[in-house]
Amino acid sequence: MLALAMLSVLFLPIWSKFDPSSKQTVVLTATQLAFEQPAAGTAPVATWPIAVLAVASAAVAVLEIFQFRNRFNQLKLGAVNFLLIVGTIGAGFYYSGVGERMLNIKIPGEFAAGFYLPTLALLLNLLANRFIRNDERLVRSQDRLR
Repeated sequence: MLALAMLSVLFLPIWSKFDPSSKQTVVLTATQLAFEQPAAGTAPVATWPIAVLAVASAAVAVLEIFQFRNRFNQLKLGAVNFLLIVGTIGAGFYYSGVGERMLNIKIPGEFAAGFYLPTLALLLNLLANRFIRNDERLVRSQDRLR
């Protein structure tokens, strides 16, 4: 589920802003920050760090699933994934700030589904780490009984 949420970030808009005076809309996706109808001389801003962090987080989540025999490795991968997800959210904030400066500063932009999915992934990652720790505690208590 976590990997799907992070991969969905690649295909959904993260942030957008509409300026009614100029009738321009700026849209932030995982790969670019650009105007919907670009005017002459406005090049899109590359936002590849968002895409790279999202793909890396999804890959770590899948790898974490296959480490079920070694719960300590799962916990380490969960910590790495936490940092990658926080980095994705931070990059989204950074590039939305860049987009705020591209249009009328007085009108705020709106975050879209692509921004909230990493937050869901962060919650799922924290829950997974909690349950992995509970499993490890249970196994250690069973070892004491033998």
